[in-house]
Amino acid sequence: MITTTTDTDLLRQMRGGAADAFAALYRRHQGPLYRFALLRCGSADTAADVVQETFMGLLTERFRFDPLRGALQHFLFGVARNLILKHETGHQRHVVLSGPDDDGDAAADPPDDAACPLGRLLNNEAAEEVRRALALLAPHYRDAVILYEMHDLSYAEIADICQVDIGTVRSRLSRGRAALAKRLAGWHAANAAA
Repeated sequence: MITTTTDTDLLRQMRGGAADAFAALYRRHQGPLYRFALLRCGSADTAADVVQETFMGLLTERFRFDPLRGALQHFLFGVARNLILKHETGHQRHVVLSGPDDDGDAAADPPDDAACPLGRLLNNEAAEEVRRALALLAPHYRDAVILYEMHDLSYAEIADICQVDIGTVRSRLSRGRAALAKRLAGWHAANAAA
């Protein structure tokens, strides 16, 4: 019954003390939020912390959601994005980009049982290369690419989350895609030649 309830109704129940309503909201939104945070910040630990802080803020009403201003999912993406920006600002001098020999967050990859071992290896390698290329994008380009390409959000929804106008979203998405394609072109050419 709770799974068909709207986010707004679940929030109302949660604010009334219904723990199962909070659990339902968490189950509904945790996965997409974690995937966004992981791709956005590149660290499974930081992504988990961001998701936890986002939901704790929702539970304690530290982050007040107004259903008249949009969907809860977009609000949560916006909160997570702001928490990541805050985290990046605090750690800007200590950022180390992953190199080709670094271990990524392979544990976060969903298993692909249908593929053969070689196929899984190549898929994992391709996914890791995309993650590396995404990590090298400027954060404002990364936001637009992740939210549009991987979460199927509209320009207007992304503009709301990132607090910019739609034209800026289009520009960031275009430039982000171009930079991503440029970074992946070398890897793709090397694999095609092999």
